[in-house]
Amino acid sequence: MKDTSYIVISPVKNEAEFIRLTIESMIHQHVKPLSWVIVNDGSKDETEMIIREYTSDYPWIKLINRQGDDIRKRGKGVVESFYLGFETIDENFDFIVKLDGDVSFEPDYFESLIKEFLSDPSLGIAGGGLYEKPDGDNWKLNTTEDHVRGATKMYRRTCFEAIGGLKPSMGWDGIDEWTALSKGWKVRSILGLKFMHYRYTGAATGYLKSFYEQGYGAYRMGYHPLFIIARGIRRMTDRPYIIGGLALIWAYLIALIRKEDFLADSDVIRFIRKTQIQKLIGLLKGIPVHE
Repeated sequence: MKDTSYIVISPVKNEAEFIRLTIESMIHQHVKPLSWVIVNDGSKDETEMIIREYTSDYPWIKLINRQGDDIRKRGKGVVESFYLGFETIDENFDFIVKLDGDVSFEPDYFESLIKEFLSDPSLGIAGGGLYEKPDGDNWKLNTTEDHVRGATKMYRRTCFEAIGGLKPSMGWDGIDEWTALSKGWKVRSILGLKFMHYRYTGAATGYLKSFYEQGYGAYRMGYHPLFIIARGIRRMTDRPYIIGGLALIWAYLIALIRKEDFLADSDVIRFIRKTQIQKLIGLLKGIPVHE
């Protein structure tokens, strides 16, 4: 653990309501990062001012202000901001973290994640169990063991380099995992390691738009059409009921008609579709299947 190091990059925009919780969580970590670069995407609130309160006392926290019009496009803009921060890193590190600015976690969070990596050399991408308040009142686990949510993802450096980093597009936080899996790496959320996500997924853009973006991203990742239909039907039980699942399927079909480019090469797409068909077969046989 002593010789193991990590860096953190956080693309943020208008996070004044929650970013202090994220910063306080980071500065109280038992194992601190070599560097934490926060890229401010032209926030209109007090996000920048709050970050600056900490940078003078904690020199390992660095602020970059990204300027421009309409720079925070979901997917593409987030990854572009991530790399703006990544380009400033000059430390030698073992792990890299993409972290949102609206989360909090216990002081042993990253120490525990690193231990998971050290105990399994084949673990390429990991994170904790994401908890949200979909009803506005009660915290609920909102991830599965076989997927790491984009709000906080930790990559082994060798895995990050093997998959070619992050793709600047909607679906970046899915194609990274599929590419890693196709290359023999493991991807896992440690569900007992909690982190709290204060902005419920989809709240920033609207639930319906979020479902539409998921469908579009699914096509770009090369998802099998039958898997998307099954996923859309299941999503109809989530908010916004019925129309959310329909929006997901519709977006996939629109991308299909437009023949949008895929994010991965043909080998990875074949791996994705083969795995998804196996999951669908397992579902038909009554075997519980994660998305």
